[in-house]
Amino acid sequence: MKAMIFAAGLGTRLKPITDTLPKALVPVGGRTLLEHVVTRLAEQGFDEQIINVHHHADQIIEFLREKKNFGIRIEISDEREMLLDTGGGIRKAAHFFDDGEPFLVHNVDILSDADLRGLYETHKERGCDATLLVKERETSRYLYFDEKSLLRGWKNLKTGEVKSPFSDFNPEHNSKYAFSGIHVISPRIFTLMEHYPAKFPIMDFYIENARKAEIRCHVNNQLKMIDVGKLDSLKEAEEHFRDL
Repeated sequence: MKAMIFAAGLGTRLKPITDTLPKALVPVGGRTLLEHVVTRLAEQGFDEQIINVHHHADQIIEFLREKKNFGIRIEISDEREMLLDTGGGIRKAAHFFDDGEPFLVHNVDILSDADLRGLYETHKERGCDATLLVKERETSRYLYFDEKSLLRGWKNLKTGEVKSPFSDFNPEHNSKYAFSGIHVISPRIFTLMEHYPAKFPIMDFYIENARKAEIRCHVNNQLKMIDVGKLDSLKEAEEHFRDL
């Protein structure tokens, strides 16, 4: 099975650590975030992985060389010339997903106990275009899904901003969930990306195409996860591994 790891981000919320180190190589519990995610994916059967790089890219490439790619197939999607955001990053890596099979996408700063293989199999059984792993948790930005688990829209509770391709969209008539940073995509979705600019966010793409594509959620309210995207959560992650 194939997977993509987002490791190109600037890691601005982890400054000053990321002034000299890419977020992917920030250590947690004695191992880098990238090692945690790569090995976790491999353990769940994702033994072909592509990793996008931009910020301090050379350090990530050298790290993988030293680790001999952890004994699996790993390729680099080089975004050093321009950071393409999540949607553009997925499209740039499209050549890697040439077998017609779905692939998993995982943020490098997400540590979780998610059943990734189970999520993948659920996606294949449904035959949909994308499956987003979500849970009920407090956040300021929510995705909204109908009774069939189909994406209907998005809302920022702090600003009141709403996004949806459906003119009758009403957040109160749908279930709201927080996105985990983990999703499975079928490669046929690349055809909907053809007219997008080089750089675009995948979440905006999902919302804009919710009418054309079958984008569903997979709810796991027992999911344990830490988003190691800022200094406070980095400390929390370190304490978690120390407790273990």
